[in-house]
Amino acid sequence: MRGRKRAKLRKFFARLGVRNTKNWLCSAEQFKANEMVPATGSQASLASGYISQAGLGDQRIDTGNIEEAESSLRDGVCLNYEEARALLGRLEYQRGNVEAALRVFDGIDIAAIAPKMKVSITRKIGRHKPQSPWDVPHMSIHAVSLLIEATYLKAKALQDLGRFKEAAQTCSIILDTIEPALTDGLPENLGLGTDCKFLETLCKAVELLPELWKLAGFPNEAILSYRRALLGCWNLDASTCTRIQKEFAIFLLYGGCDANPPNLRSQMEGSFIPRNNIEEAILLLMILLRKFNLKRVDWDRSIIDHLTFALSVSGELKTLASQEEELLPGILERKERYYTLALCYFGEGDSLVALNLLKILLSARGDPNCLKALLLASKICGESGGAYAEGGVSFARRAIFNLNSGCDAMASVANCLLGISLSTQARLPSSDSERLSRQCEALEALEKANKMVEGNDYQVLFSLSLENAEQRKLEPALRFAKQLLKLEAGSNIKTWILLARILSAQKRYVDAETVVNAALDQTGKWNQGGLLRTKAKIQIANEQLKNAVETYTQLLAVLQLRTKSFAVGMKSLKGGQDDRSLEMETWQDLANVYMSMSQWRDAEICISKLTAISPQSASRWHATGKLYEAKGLYKEALGAYSKALDREPTHIPSLVSTATVLRELDGRPLAVVRSFLTDALRLDKTNHIAWFNLGLINKAEGGKSILEAVECFQAAALLEESVPAEPFR
Repeated sequence: MRGRKRAKLRKFFARLGVRNTKNWLCSAEQFKANEMVPATGSQASLASGYISQAGLGDQRIDTGNIEEAESSLRDGVCLNYEEARALLGRLEYQRGNVEAALRVFDGIDIAAIAPKMKVSITRKIGRHKPQSPWDVPHMSIHAVSLLIEATYLKAKALQDLGRFKEAAQTCSIILDTIEPALTDGLPENLGLGTDCKFLETLCKAVELLPELWKLAGFPNEAILSYRRALLGCWNLDASTCTRIQKEFAIFLLYGGCDANPPNLRSQMEGSFIPRNNIEEAILLLMILLRKFNLKRVDWDRSIIDHLTFALSVSGELKTLASQEEELLPGILERKERYYTLALCYFGEGDSLVALNLLKILLSARGDPNCLKALLLASKICGESGGAYAEGGVSFARRAIFNLNSGCDAMASVANCLLGISLSTQARLPSSDSERLSRQCEALEALEKANKMVEGNDYQVLFSLSLENAEQRKLEPALRFAKQLLKLEAGSNIKTWILLARILSAQKRYVDAETVVNAALDQTGKWNQGGLLRTKAKIQIANEQLKNAVETYTQLLAVLQLRTKSFAVGMKSLKGGQDDRSLEMETWQDLANVYMSMSQWRDAEICISKLTAISPQSASRWHATGKLYEAKGLYKEALGAYSKALDREPTHIPSLVSTATVLRELDGRPLAVVRSFLTDALRLDKTNHIAWFNLGLINKAEGGKSILEAVECFQAAALLEESVPAEPFR
């Protein structure tokens, strides 16, 4: 029986021009099938264009081909022309003869036999109608597996030769042929023996196709292939599915292609459907993280790294914190976990939570000398202000002490943070001597930081310019601002605004407005909000009130556009809160402008808009009080200012306005008026309006207070000469 089968095989090989079949027809029991990969090392050239030279000594040949052929014969099906070519092509590919293998595979007309393959697969899995005489003849599952493998190897050969588009198109044939028959996947009782590579080849083809489209330069086709791989019923094993999900997420994040949202017709109602690349990548990475937490796949550190990037750029830092907290214990080091969580909460504005996490990390049980934790803690304290400023100074000094003679760049950061915290401390209520001492220390620390990096650090230059400006040292402030603008090549809006404010403090309003206009020309409308407000403030300072109204109108249009955009897309980092605050300030500024123009009705409309946004804010009640005061209704104004101070006792504009109204009302003790002004000056030593009104109080008291009044008027005049169109901070 075996002799008759071998005789049949010899006939098929003879049809392809193969004469010496001795090495081909060795007993299958004498050899083990090799892996389906190209063989290494040089091979003899093809003698007939299809097979390699015979008589290669002790070189061992993969006899999986003959085993599968014999299996086909046992099923009662003769090995036909295409199947024989599939066997020969595989052997040549295994030997590393890629071009020869490709010539063999080109002789297989896969399009002609695809219908037979579809019918055969359908019949095998039991989803077929009763056979009729007109049905397409079916093939054995082993023959189907052999031809599918040949198509896959042809795609690999084309890939090896750099013909990526043809390789992708060839690989697509496999999926197009098999997919219609696998609507519910392959059943477990399909009957595929260990010698059949059908499922293995199918999984490899599913994984290979998107990679080929990427290599060919067709990103949209690659994305569709990834989705097809993940949504189709391919019976992928866990490791293959995990690899595809990870590679797809990476491609979505860094591939540079904006993919259309997936069309999930079978999606359950209420389920999440990603709307863009970032959301789809996040979904995939979170699925992978969930698999790991359920111990279905091995840990891959790169998954949390990619997820950190994706959630950070989309502003979902709380979600990132939740994912970090859900990780199994021991996966991340305790120090790394606490530091990452602190970054997340700080980015979301929960500074107190972030600071508490850092304090745990820096405790005696943790790592008291962790440099990055000390620097972040100092930054949080310096920006939080108030009672935290002292902690910021302490953390920065600990960081400097731990640096010793380390990296100059890190030492510069530590000194910069020390300067920022000292500056914050100087703004707290304190004696004049303490305030001046801290201001000097802050400038010294910032200048030291600047020297360490030779004037090439953006944050150091910005802080140095800002600190000089606040101390009314406008010339050095202007110099550092220009240096920073040149270093950044005009890419940072904050620098443009600071430069314009410094110029406005020098009463160079035309130059300041020119700077803002230059910044507007280089900035998209989406990000013009802060620039437009600064421009309007400069126009108000230059008494161009109508121009200011037009500028505020443009600003409100930009805010409306951003609000609509946030409603349909993912939020940006803190974007919604910043826009709300900017809109409140805009309506308040507009109300003040209309009051200056005695347009009471327009001012009332602006205040109503402000009330709709934040009905109980101190700014809203202060604007209401200013309207009453402008109309001469001092008692009503005093009531509004009192409500503002009830909401925010340290609201400086309300403290000054309360003193102004009390001075207008007869019978009010001057000591009460003075207390409001001294409270305002305790919070802000540079408020020239408070100094002027305090001078009026001292003048009204007469006697020895006249000298104090002169000093107050001098301070008010000096500060007014250098007051910016809007505060430097």
